[in-house]
Amino acid sequence: MRQTGTVKFFNQAKGFGFIQPDDGTSDVFVHVSDVEKSGLPVVDQGMRISFEVMPDKRGKGPKAINLQIAS
Repeated sequence: MRQTGTVKFFNQAKGFGFIQPDDGTSDVFVHVSDVEKSGLPVVDQGMRISFEVMPDKRGKGPKAINLQIAS
């Protein structure tokens, strides 16, 4: 299921950040590899993003995939 949210922060040097979903649920982790797979050049704090959520393979909680800039 697709969600929308705002990039809370993204550390370009470390390659990760968090998205704050619009529905008020917990922040969702986003990794630079998933940003690149989505074809986005970069994500920055305050950007509106739509995304899907999947469990992290390492068991660290949900992560954002299939990111798109939200209109």
